[in-house]
Amino acid sequence: MLRYTLMRLGIFAGCFVVVWGLVYTGLAPRGLGASNGIWVLLLALVLSAPISFVVLRKERDRASVQIVQKVDRAKASLEANRSQEDVADDSARAQGQTS
Repeated sequence: MLRYTLMRLGIFAGCFVVVWGLVYTGLAPRGLGASNGIWVLLLALVLSAPISFVVLRKERDRASVQIVQKVDRAKASLEANRSQEDVADDSARAQGQTS
């Protein structure tokens, strides 16, 4: 997941540099007044989102498989603990009834 996040951040940084360059050279419009930095940031976000969606598809799928495996292991561990508690509770009740 960290690798996916870093790759996505890299795509955003690249888009930010490109948009900043386009705005600086006048090929893209400037923001109103002092909002130029926010304009560049928002435009970079809008451009990097679809690029990340397409380019990082395999990495996103790989990360989701790892997350699903971790969740499945956690569920199995919880179920094993739950069944151990049930066995211990049943044996304690059985011993209490025979006394």
